[in-house]
Amino acid sequence: MVVLIVVLAVVLLAILVASALLVALVGALLIAAPGLRGVLDDIGDMSPWWLVGGIALEIASCVSFVVVFRHFFPRVPALAAHELAWAEMGSGALLPGGGIGGLALGGWLLRLGGMETRRIVERSSALFFLTSGVNVLAVAGVGVLLLAGVLPGPHDLLRAGLPVLAAVAVTAAVMALPWLVRRRRTWRGRGATVVADLTDGIVGAERALLRPRWRLLGAIGYLAFDMAVLWATFAALGWDPPLAPLALGYLVGYLANLVPIPGNVGSLDAGLAGALVLYGAPATRATAAVLVYHAIAFWIPGLGGLLGYWLLQRRLVRGREEVIG
Repeated sequence: MVVLIVVLAVVLLAILVASALLVALVGALLIAAPGLRGVLDDIGDMSPWWLVGGIALEIASCVSFVVVFRHFFPRVPALAAHELAWAEMGSGALLPGGGIGGLALGGWLLRLGGMETRRIVERSSALFFLTSGVNVLAVAGVGVLLLAGVLPGPHDLLRAGLPVLAAVAVTAAVMALPWLVRRRRTWRGRGATVVADLTDGIVGAERALLRPRWRLLGAIGYLAFDMAVLWATFAALGWDPPLAPLALGYLVGYLANLVPIPGNVGSLDAGLAGALVLYGAPATRATAAVLVYHAIAFWIPGLGGLLGYWLLQRRLVRGREEVIG
């Protein structure tokens, strides 16, 4: 019971921190540019070729997720795996909670296909922890390089040091969960089983890193290509932002995804724009770039996910063996 309380407390704390951060970032955005009158003008002046490039980069990000998804679900036939991965991305874009909502839908579809619950939870959580771990490592790496003065951008402790400390704390907490669960072997019940399966996912992610395969590159591409979409929307405005502040602004701003709003409409836009302003981007350009970025990041996986879900539903009707292999 203690472990379940700890896990629930961590989730609640993460949502509260994300909500407080969102309020702070919105405040920073409003202080920087109360009117934001030039946003629509900036969007209208964007280069269409850069926007086409941004769409191509988002497709590359989605394909990268399909690649890493197949690493954790090798028994799912190729076509069904592609459809399922796209369905997860689509629901992640449309439902509250981002990637967590996508994994929940994917787990439900796999259960309909006949896969046992424990295996679904273990492998889905391993996928989640691996992709999230790439984000955390990116925060720590970019923050350290900024603190060391290697990359151009803010070098102060608040904007460069605090993200590093947060990344270290999150990593330590996640790594400690399997040990904490093993210490509570006498705990029984359904809650204990679910938590144990989730922590097995942490071990699975660690095992994947210790025995790397080429498909793990998909986890890097999933983040890097999506981040490149945001850079492309800035480039469409004729502005080339420094990569390190852009990366930290992206990663910090995406914490707004934890706020449970369908499609993250408004929350992600405000969180990203506020974070980018905090890291030195002009407020009007940041808002314009983020609005167009979010449109691309919403519609590409959203439409692909709807198609994947429809195809997978037809496959489920034909028979379970076509889904789980």
